[in-house]
Parts: sequence; structure tokens; C-alpha cells
Amino acid sequence: MPIDATQVESPGWWLKRLGKKLLDERDDSRPDCNGEITPGLDTLKRYAEGRAPLPHVPGVDPAEVAAWMKDARTNWTSLVIDSPTERMGVDGFRFGAAKGGKSAKTADDDANRIWQENQMDADSDLVHYGALSQRRAFVLVEKGDDGRPVLTHETPYQVAVEYEPGNRRKIRAGLKLRRDDWTGGTVATLWTPDMNYGFTAKTANPAFYDSTATLRQWDALSLPTLTDGQWTNELRAVPLVPFVNRRNRSLDGFAEHEDVLSIQNRINLSLINLIAAMKYGAFRQRYAAGLEVDEDPITGAAIQPFQLDIRKLWTVDSPDVKFGEFAATDLVPYVRAVEAAVQDLAAISRTPPHYLIGAVVNVSGDALKAAETGLISKVRDRQRTFGDSWESVMRLAFKVTGDEDKATSFDAETLWRDPESRTISELADAAVKKASAGVPWRQRMEDMGYTPSQIDRMEIDRAADALNAAPAEDPQPASLQAKREAKQPTDKPVIGREDVPDAA
Repeated sequence: MPIDATQVESPGWWLKRLGKKLLDERDDSRPDCNGEITPGLDTLKRYAEGRAPLPHVPGVDPAEVAAWMKDARTNWTSLVIDSPTERMGVDGFRFGAAKGGKSAKTADDDANRIWQENQMDADSDLVHYGALSQRRAFVLVEKGDDGRPVLTHETPYQVAVEYEPGNRRKIRAGLKLRRDDWTGGTVATLWTPDMNYGFTAKTANPAFYDSTATLRQWDALSLPTLTDGQWTNELRAVPLVPFVNRRNRSLDGFAEHEDVLSIQNRINLSLINLIAAMKYGAFRQRYAAGLEVDEDPITGAAIQPFQLDIRKLWTVDSPDVKFGEFAATDLVPYVRAVEAAVQDLAAISRTPPHYLIGAVVNVSGDALKAAETGLISKVRDRQRTFGDSWESVMRLAFKVTGDEDKATSFDAETLWRDPESRTISELADAAVKKASAGVPWRQRMEDMGYTPSQIDRMEIDRAADALNAAPAEDPQPASLQAKREAKQPTDKPVIGREDVPDAA
């Protein structure tokens, strides 16, 4: 039966509201009063994959331009996204002392187990890349069949959330739309803090309209264990954690390459013009004035009198014929136009120039570090934002396991891999200096880039090495040892003033 969408905060009302929000963001927005168009998720995805729109070249067939783009297309925007993503890696989590005096080490072990069970070493990169390239990404926390938490990466193509009015930290409802490959329809799941709802539609491309009072395409999801399409939310919270990129530019997120799309278009146009100049004007065009050209008696077409060949000599009978050539097109301005646009892209996106140009000649290590300063600052800023989201994910995961102490622990800390490029000698030298300054051993190992699991194993190995290095006493029979202890007095020192003979 059709689902009612008129009552505010009813399941049908949330389905229509979030569904329309999700689908509308995929397309570009309409021009505003200034003629500006906000790119949709489809446009951001095409640029990230190197499929930018074809530039318009006056006087050139668009089909020919499309053929040239296969050779001219250079996906600079992918470097803008990949360069910070490859430096963002989660090594683990640290929790404060739990209630009852338990140490933080157990919490780290439990969090690491959840992380490894869900293959988040690999999937966390998908979350980071999705947030950087699509404005935001989501992690869904659910309870598996074995009672353990299940973490899955979700994209804004399928997930939309709504916050509490006036509170951007608390999610009021969340929706996920996915295509059912078995039936060809669409399945929707709606989460609220109290209840969860399931819906199904027979079409693969559902539509939502503001004027619609009932959703006739949708019906309640019916399963063998779920007849009314709703069930209790055991977590008492929407199990979706958003990872929003560059919230300072937009509350809903701002893609890493969103402000350099116009520069990518400029680069594509310059490359197309370069190829056109290479194709039509890079060679010297020759001409002959006053030359009579014979025609083919059958077709009437002019017969080419000369063939370019280094071994042949061109001669004519008429002294009035003059030969000449046009100068070739200078390609340097086109190349410089591309280089200037790439420099603009590097400055705005804070991508190191040697990443884009790929030429490193006679550059010192200090100069390379200085060139990467902007990138490192950008990565650390993203780590602060995404670190809070990962901690929220872990708190929800501990809520699934029933560990309320860790689920309500707000002193959690995400341990990030050092984004800076350092040599082993630099790290070792810094560790020695930190040791002289009193920095604990475990902290020095974290600063050297070792993961918590590696440090735990190293602590065991250190203790074993210390025991093996201790001098061993000569083993003596038990009888001899007992006699030696019986002869030795116990009421005075072995060597003392009493053993000195009296001078009198």
C-alpha cells in the first residue's frame, strides 16, 4: 500500500525528505543569481576519474576534439586527491583508564580487534578517499550475526543524514538507498534513534517530489523475520558516522578538488590547443607561386608535382615560379600556458610542485621538505576532523559489544601514522635526543612510527633480551650451598671493623 509522507517525522516523511536530498545532490545545481553552478557528485566523480568535459575549440570538429582528448587528457585533479590520502593512515586507538581502574592497554587491544575484524586497514583508505573526493563519507556500524560489530564504508551516493535543528553534532535520522541486484528494485533502510524501518520499490530509479503526499512506488519491506518493515534500534542512536571534508568551506563538506575544477578545464583547453598547433602548424608549410599544375584527365583533380624527398631536386621550366615556406607555429607559448595553470593548481591545492611537474634536479632535502609543508599542514587538519569521526565509530562499536565504559569514554585518541617523510637515521637520532630529555620509551617508539601492536611485541622482546643478558651464577650442588650458608655468620657483616686485629 502507498506510504503516507504528510506527517512530519513519520517514516514516510523521512523517506521522502532524505531520498530527495540524496538524489538531488548527484546532479549539478541550477545557476544562482551570479550564474554560479555548484557541481554535483556525478561531476566531482568524473573529474576525479579523469573524465572532465570536452573543451570547445573554435573551428574544430567536436568528434575530432574527443579523439584528441584521449591523448591530451592529463588527470591533475587525481593528484590533488591522492597526495593527502596516501599520507593518512590509522595505526590504532588509545583510550583513557576505564572505570574500575583498568588500564588503557586493554581498550587499545579491543579496538584493534574490531579494526582488524572488519579489514579497516584497507577500507579506511576508502573512507578517507571518499570524503576527500565526494565531500563526505560514512561508516555504518551494525551488529553482526555473531554479536560482533560490523563496520562498512558508505558513500553519499547511497546515504544521507539529517541533523537535529541547531545541532550539527547529533544525527536525527539516516537513510540508505541501494539497488537490489536480485530483483532489480530498490531497497531503503531508515534509521532513527528509536526505530529502524525498511522499504522496497520495484523500480531501480525511484523519484521523490515535494508535492507528493503519498509514496506510491514504495512499500514496507517484508522478510520472513520482519513482517511490518520495522524493528527496534538496539543502539538507541543512528548508526551512521559522517566523515565531512573541509567543513569550514561548507557544512555539508567540500571536495578536495572542488576549487580547482576550473583550472583543470584551463589545462585541458591548453593541451587541446597544443595538439591542434602540433597537428596543423608544427611543420613548415611550403608553397609555389606561378606554378602551373596539371590535372588528371579522368577525375580533373590537380596532380601533385612534387614529393617531399631528401634525395630529389625540385625543378621547373618557368623562371617566374617562386618557392617559399611558412614559418612553423611556436609551441612554447602553449607549453608555458600549461605550466602556468599547473602552478596555479599547486598553489591553491597546496600540492607539492614536484608531485605535479615530476622534475627534481639538484634539490636539497630541506627544499623538498619546505615544498611539502603545505601538504603536511593540510593532512594534519584532515586528521583532526577524521580522528573525531573514527573515535565515534569505535564508541558505537563498543556499544554493540555491550562495553558501556568504552562506549561512553570521550577521552579516546586516534593514533595516526606520521604524514611527514623522514629517513630512518633522522628518526633514530631524534629518539636518542628524546631519551636524554626524559621522554618514555614507548612514546619514543610511537614517534618512530611503530604501531601499538609492534610496540607490544617489542616490549616482550626487550624483557627477554634483558634476562638473557644478565650474568648467570655458577650452579652449585644443594649440599655445598647449604654448608656455605651454615658457616657464614648472620649477625655481623662479612667484612667489617670487628675483623681488624686489636693494635694492643
